[in-house]
Amino acid sequence: MSSPARTEQHRHGLRERKKARTRRSIQEHAMRLFVEQGYDNTTIEQIAEAAEVSPSTFFRYFPTKEDVVIQDDYDPMIASAFLAQPASLTPLAAMRAAVRQVFAEVFPEDEETILRRIQLVWSIPSLRARQVDGQIDTIAMLRRAIAERSGRPADDFRVHVLAGAVVGAWVAAIERWVESDGQEPLVGLMDRVLVLLEEGLPL
Repeated sequence: MSSPARTEQHRHGLRERKKARTRRSIQEHAMRLFVEQGYDNTTIEQIAEAAEVSPSTFFRYFPTKEDVVIQDDYDPMIASAFLAQPASLTPLAAMRAAVRQVFAEVFPEDEETILRRIQLVWSIPSLRARQVDGQIDTIAMLRRAIAERSGRPADDFRVHVLAGAVVGAWVAAIERWVESDGQEPLVGLMDRVLVLLEEGLPL
């Protein structure tokens, strides 16, 4: 017989998976509608109807229409995987391992939707501005993770520079991926840019 704690953990896991499926469904239907009728011409009500959820459910997952394009769960997943890597790894080696782990677990199912989302973000000025805000948030999150792993304070300038360098390298990888229309594997590009940072970016 399962213990109460294990049963509750199982229920929690089921709830989280259901939430992830709903979130993915909303984003997939949103992206389809944006492609079919344009971002500006698509309403939240249309997205909710296509995803078979209520507008109030939409807002529980995404505060605005912009968020349905911008938001994803990758950053916190990578940060968590980064902190779980062996202490013997350097910060960049641990980051490479974390990226490979997270992408192997969840990226194949989301690849097409993510590509379309990024293409849309880069084509609409308001979304590009929100993306910059998101990158600043990602740098702050990585600063905290790097500081925790290294034992340095989060305001250590070297920690800040490393977090900024990683995010900047990721932007370059994503840009190359979009330019290739998804033909160059993103996980390979993400790994390559971190290798270049490890090598001191020789030219």
